[in-house]
Amino acid sequence: MFKAQLAHAHCDVPCGIYDPIAAQNAALSVVRFMNLIAEYDGATLSLADQAKLSRLVSNKETHAADVKSEVVIIWGDYFKAPQFEAHPNLHELTHEILMTASKCKQGIDPADGRRLVELVNEFAATFWETKGVSTQTVVVPYEPKLPLVQPIFEQA
Repeated sequence: MFKAQLAHAHCDVPCGIYDPIAAQNAALSVVRFMNLIAEYDGATLSLADQAKLSRLVSNKETHAADVKSEVVIIWGDYFKAPQFEAHPNLHELTHEILMTASKCKQGIDPADGRRLVELVNEFAATFWETKGVSTQTVVVPYEPKLPLVQPIFEQA
Protein backbone atom coordinates (compact mmCIF):
# COMPACT_ATOMS: atom_id res chain seq x y z
CA MET A 1 0.00 0.00 0.00
CA PHE A 2 2.65 2.50 1.03
CA LYS A 3 6.38 2.39 1.49
CA ALA A 4 7.54 3.18 5.02
CA GLN A 5 10.37 5.64 5.28
CA LEU A 6 13.14 5.42 7.87
CA ALA A 7 12.41 7.78 10.76
CA HIS A 8 14.31 8.66 13.91
CA ALA A 9 12.89 10.43 16.94
CA HIS A 10 12.94 10.48 20.66
CA CYS A 11 9.67 10.07 20.57
CA ASP A 12 6.74 11.63 18.91
CA VAL A 13 4.24 9.84 21.16
CA PRO A 14 5.31 11.91 23.24
CA CYS A 15 6.58 9.80 26.10
CA GLY A 16 7.35 12.87 28.18
CA ILE A 17 10.84 11.70 29.03
CA TYR A 18 13.28 14.46 28.16
CA ASP A 19 16.72 14.99 29.61
CA PRO A 20 19.58 17.11 28.28
CA ILE A 21 22.24 14.75 29.64
CA ALA A 22 22.70 13.06 26.26
CA ALA A 23 23.53 16.43 24.67
CA GLN A 24 25.84 17.28 27.56
CA ASN A 25 27.71 13.97 27.29
CA ALA A 26 28.03 14.39 23.54
CA ALA A 27 29.42 17.92 23.99
CA LEU A 28 31.96 16.68 26.53
CA SER A 29 32.94 13.95 24.06
CA VAL A 30 33.48 16.55 21.34
CA VAL A 31 36.01 18.34 23.55
CA ARG A 32 37.71 15.09 24.47
CA PHE A 33 38.06 14.10 20.82
CA MET A 34 39.41 17.57 19.97
CA ASN A 35 42.01 17.23 22.71
CA LEU A 36 43.04 13.79 21.44
CA ILE A 37 43.25 15.09 17.87
CA ALA A 38 45.47 17.97 19.06
CA GLU A 39 47.99 15.43 20.38
CA TYR A 40 48.81 14.56 16.76
CA ASP A 41 49.64 18.17 15.82
CA GLY A 42 52.92 18.26 13.92
CA ALA A 43 53.60 14.56 14.33
CA THR A 44 54.66 12.28 11.50
CA LEU A 45 51.90 9.71 11.43
CA SER A 46 52.20 6.01 10.78
CA LEU A 47 49.40 4.29 8.92
CA ALA A 48 48.00 3.10 12.25
CA ASP A 49 48.12 6.65 13.62
CA GLN A 50 46.37 7.97 10.51
CA ALA A 51 43.62 5.40 10.99
CA LYS A 52 43.24 6.35 14.66
CA LEU A 53 43.15 10.06 13.78
CA SER A 54 40.50 9.38 11.16
CA ARG A 55 38.35 7.58 13.76
CA LEU A 56 38.80 10.44 16.23
CA VAL A 57 37.66 12.99 13.66
CA SER A 58 34.71 10.83 12.64
CA ASN A 59 33.61 10.37 16.25
CA LYS A 60 34.02 14.09 17.01
CA GLU A 61 31.71 14.91 14.12
CA THR A 62 29.19 12.23 15.12
CA HIS A 63 29.03 13.54 18.68
CA ALA A 64 28.65 17.14 17.49
CA ALA A 65 25.73 15.97 15.34
CA ASP A 66 24.31 14.17 18.39
CA VAL A 67 24.40 17.44 20.35
CA LYS A 68 22.38 19.10 17.61
CA SER A 69 19.86 16.26 17.45
CA GLU A 70 19.30 16.05 21.21
CA VAL A 71 18.93 19.82 21.60
CA VAL A 72 16.51 20.08 18.68
CA ILE A 73 14.35 17.30 20.14
CA ILE A 74 13.99 19.11 23.47
CA TRP A 75 13.59 22.51 21.81
CA GLY A 76 10.99 21.25 19.33
CA ASP A 77 9.09 18.68 21.36
CA TYR A 78 9.35 19.72 25.01
CA PHE A 79 9.52 23.51 25.06
CA LYS A 80 6.19 25.20 24.41
CA ALA A 81 4.88 28.79 24.53
CA PRO A 82 4.97 29.10 28.35
CA GLN A 83 8.65 28.11 28.47
CA PHE A 84 9.53 30.41 25.56
CA GLU A 85 7.71 33.28 27.27
CA ALA A 86 9.55 32.65 30.55
CA HIS A 87 12.90 32.22 28.76
CA PRO A 88 12.83 34.47 25.70
CA ASN A 89 16.45 33.67 24.84
CA LEU A 90 15.73 29.96 24.20
CA HIS A 91 15.49 30.34 20.43
CA GLU A 92 18.74 32.30 20.30
CA LEU A 93 20.48 29.89 22.69
CA THR A 94 19.34 26.88 20.65
CA HIS A 95 20.52 28.51 17.44
CA GLU A 96 23.91 29.31 18.99
CA ILE A 97 24.27 25.70 20.15
CA LEU A 98 23.50 24.45 16.64
CA MET A 99 25.95 26.88 15.06
CA THR A 100 28.68 26.05 17.58
CA ALA A 101 28.16 22.32 17.11
CA SER A 102 28.52 22.83 13.36
CA LYS A 103 31.72 24.78 13.97
CA CYS A 104 32.98 21.85 16.06
CA LYS A 105 32.17 19.46 13.22
CA GLN A 106 34.11 21.63 10.80
CA GLY A 107 37.13 22.38 12.99
CA ILE A 108 39.37 21.10 15.75
CA ASP A 109 39.74 24.09 18.07
CA PRO A 110 39.12 22.86 21.64
CA ALA A 111 37.95 26.39 22.56
CA ASP A 112 34.96 25.84 20.27
CA GLY A 113 34.27 22.54 22.03
CA ARG A 114 34.47 24.16 25.45
CA ARG A 115 32.06 26.87 24.25
CA LEU A 116 29.69 24.12 23.11
CA VAL A 117 29.77 22.57 26.59
CA GLU A 118 29.04 25.99 28.16
CA LEU A 119 26.06 26.56 25.87
CA VAL A 120 24.63 23.08 26.38
CA ASN A 121 25.02 23.52 30.15
CA GLU A 122 23.07 26.78 29.90
CA PHE A 123 20.40 24.93 27.92
CA ALA A 124 20.33 22.16 30.56
CA ALA A 125 20.00 24.67 33.40
CA THR A 126 17.08 26.32 31.60
CA PHE A 127 15.46 22.95 30.91
CA TRP A 128 15.62 21.90 34.57
CA GLU A 129 14.38 25.31 35.69
CA THR A 130 11.24 24.81 33.57
CA LYS A 131 10.69 21.56 35.45
CA GLY A 132 11.12 23.27 38.83
CA VAL A 133 14.25 21.22 39.52
CA SER A 134 17.29 22.84 41.12
CA THR A 135 20.69 22.25 39.55
CA GLN A 136 24.28 22.19 40.62
CA THR A 137 27.47 22.50 38.64
CA VAL A 138 30.14 19.86 39.13
CA VAL A 139 33.38 19.12 37.34
CA VAL A 140 33.32 15.74 35.64
CA PRO A 141 36.00 13.42 37.08
CA TYR A 142 37.15 12.26 33.64
CA GLU A 143 38.79 14.05 30.75
CA PRO A 144 38.10 16.74 29.68
CA LYS A 145 37.35 17.60 33.35
CA LEU A 146 34.90 20.39 32.51
CA PRO A 147 31.89 21.73 34.43
CA LEU A 148 28.57 19.96 33.99
CA VAL A 149 25.17 21.25 35.09
CA GLN A 150 23.16 18.46 36.68
CA PRO A 151 19.78 18.26 38.37
CA ILE A 152 19.46 17.78 42.09
CA PHE A 153 16.88 15.03 42.38
CA GLU A 154 14.94 14.07 45.49
CA GLN A 155 16.36 11.14 47.43
CA ALA A 156 14.39 7.92 47.16
